Formats: sequence, structure tokens, C-alpha cells
Amino acid sequence: MSTGTPRPSVGAVILTMNDRPAEFPLAMASLLAQEGVDLDVVVVGNGCTPEQVPPDVRTVVLAENVGIPEGRNVGAANVKGDLLFFFDNDARLPDTHTLAALATTLESDPHLGYVQPRIVDPDTGVTLRRWVPRLRATDATRPGTVTVMAEGVVLVRRDAFDAAGGWPGSFFLFHEGIDLAWRLWDHGYTGRYLPEHIVHHPATSPTRHTRFYRLNARNRVWLARRNLPASLIPLNLATWALVTLWRVRGSQALHATLTGLREGFHDSPGARSPMRWHTVLRLTRAGRPPIF
Repeated sequence: MSTGTPRPSVGAVILTMNDRPAEFPLAMASLLAQEGVDLDVVVVGNGCTPEQVPPDVRTVVLAENVGIPEGRNVGAANVKGDLLFFFDNDARLPDTHTLAALATTLESDPHLGYVQPRIVDPDTGVTLRRWVPRLRATDATRPGTVTVMAEGVVLVRRDAFDAAGGWPGSFFLFHEGIDLAWRLWDHGYTGRYLPEHIVHHPATSPTRHTRFYRLNARNRVWLARRNLPASLIPLNLATWALVTLWRVRGSQALHATLTGLREGFHDSPGARSPMRWHTVLRLTRAGRPPIF
């Protein structure tokens, strides 16, 4: 009888719209090549029937595009594993032991809810500011505790994911990682950034999405309305609005941002579950009070 330590069991979720015929096979090959884990993989066709899927990999077909967070929720419900790995379909794992190393770190500390590797553009070696899950991001190689996540490549403890209610399905796109991270912290977990483990991902701009400015603004409001104590909502949104007005250029972008703000206040963000003040204190001590 074997007395060795059981290998981590990981359920991996990849979304596709069949719009990355060159990148998707490379992403799948790098994922299926991972060693040292018991891996279960599902590909979710978000409004399509997945193509270029390797043999023996299960698929789920959604009749319409339900958005990234809800698509990931569907995927999570259709894989087995104590850990959940959410993996963009244009990312690649250059080392076959990356997933096992991330899983070992996550399982070694019961207080960890999620771990994130360093995301690097394979052509330039650049790690984008938005990929570093902390405020002070000038040094992308510095590890440590983090309070948000870059949701495109992240490993999450399944029981923590379920306790937190999963991804905010109504968001469709943008800021779902902050929502999930805050809820994980509110359930007593923390996150850790592990930059010694590298994942490749092309350095694209979020503004390539035509709905970026509207959904970015709407979801910022929803994020605050869903998760913050009532007295912190105005502080959070005022801080965000000042930064946004300083950054946004062009009348079309400004109009879309204002439209998103109106939708954020008018439409329902889903179930409200304000974090405890103890969580606000923990986030602040970790370097990111939830007004930023």
C-alpha cells in the first residue's frame, strides 16, 4: 500500500468563444502537461460549441454568452477537485510543475483562500500593472499577502470559493476578481502573490472591449454596493470617480463611463452582503483599505 502524500486535486476551468484559434490549443497543451496534480479539466463554450478541444476533455455548451464570471461559475460546477484553477484561454504555463507548486503552497496553509502566480507577457517579459494584485506594484517580483486578484489566472480553494458564493455572475466582465477576493477575506481567508511562478499571457489592453468604460463604471458601483458597509460606499466611489475622471480621455469614453455609473446605481448588483468591520480592518492592515 502506498503511504505517499496524496497529490493535489485540481479542477481547471477554461472559457472559450472560439475566437483564439492559435492561442487556445497552446493554452490547453500547457495545462494538460502539468505534472504532480490530479487534474480535471472542463472547457465552457460561452455562447458556442467549443472547438479544438483535446480528446477526453469535457465541454459545457452555453446557448448564449453569459459573461466571464458566470461562465466560470458554470465551469466550477462541472469539475472535480479540492482546488479550482481559472485559466484564460490565451495563457500558457511554461513550466510543467507550476500548478503543483501553486497547489502545494495553497494546501500548506488553511488560512489561504487563493494564490496567484506572476503573469508575464512572453514577448516582452513585462508584467502589466493590473496583473499585480496590490497598490504598490512597481516591483512585480515582490511576493506577499494580497487582497485582490488578477482573475484570469488564479488558484482558489474550492470550499472557500463555495463559501464566498463564487464569482459575481451579474458582472459579466471586469472587477469580478475584487468581489471574490473581498468575500474570501470576509470568510477569514487571505490571498498570496507568488511571483516566482510564471504564467505567460499576452499584454492586451482592457479597452479593446467596446463595453469597457460602461461596464468598468457600472461594476465599480456594484462592487461597493454588494460588499461594503454603507458608510464606506460614498468614500469608495468618490475615490474611484476622482481617479477615473483624471484618467479618462475623450467624450465617448466619458459618456460611456457616466452611463455605467447610472446603471450601477439604478440596476441591482445581486445579493448584498456587506463585509464585517473586522474584515475592513484586516484589509487595511494588509495594505489596501477597501476605499481604494
